[in-house]
Amino acid sequence: MGQAAAPVSFASGFPPRRIVCLTEETVETLYLLGQQDRIVGISGYCVRPPEARREKPRVSAFISADIPKILALQPDLVLTFSDLQADIVAGLVREGVAVHAFNQRSIAGILDMIRLLGALTGVPERGRALAAELEVRMDYVRQRTSTLPRPRVFFEEWDEPLISGIKWVSELVAIAGGDDIFPELAQQRAAKDRIVTPDEVIRRRPDIIIGSWCGKRFRPDRVMARPGFDALPAVRNGAVHEIKSPLILQPGPAALTDGLAALEAIIAAAAVTA
Repeated sequence: MGQAAAPVSFASGFPPRRIVCLTEETVETLYLLGQQDRIVGISGYCVRPPEARREKPRVSAFISADIPKILALQPDLVLTFSDLQADIVAGLVREGVAVHAFNQRSIAGILDMIRLLGALTGVPERGRALAAELEVRMDYVRQRTSTLPRPRVFFEEWDEPLISGIKWVSELVAIAGGDDIFPELAQQRAAKDRIVTPDEVIRRRPDIIIGSWCGKRFRPDRVMARPGFDALPAVRNGAVHEIKSPLILQPGPAALTDGLAALEAIIAAAAVTA
């Protein structure tokens, strides 16, 4: 038999006492797990929960970070997300900081992140309980929407170029009672691999368009004014909506709760008027 893996070690012991979170979803998860006192630094984009912005110093944007400021906080663990923060990770590792880089791109990945954060902070049972609670909530929504008509949904993650929704968004659209018009692209992890053309959107005739332009305000008027879009059911019926990016494009609890609720409300309204 092989040797068991060595436990994760941190500079000040396990569980880590001083955690810096460079994206919002880990902040919200740690608050929900009751481990917020371990957080000593957060991203400047963090808005959930609102008290985090009042209580915690901001040390990063998304693809940039103040490394000296992070080091001054003497973290035993820094939590990051995706390859877009790879340069930040490399800089911290060179300084001898323990880093965990999450890369969840699906609902299953989000639930795994929650369970792992529970384990990393010494409260694995809370992590498992929170993940289970979120699964139950999603199952309730799935049951509520199972008998409704299923409108076709174009989820627009960006407008220049047009980028369709990532996998967890596509999965949430399905739970909320809709059908993603680009399901084959949802499997693509990188945004550049989910670029679509306006002509292809027109060809797939969405009943609903939902925009969430990460970092800027969604403009329904610009969407509806695109050449050829006036013929789309979504535009003819006024079914062009925004969901704020912190609710749906943050791969954590927000997407599985408030993000899903927003999707369900939009899709249910379209089903009633169909």
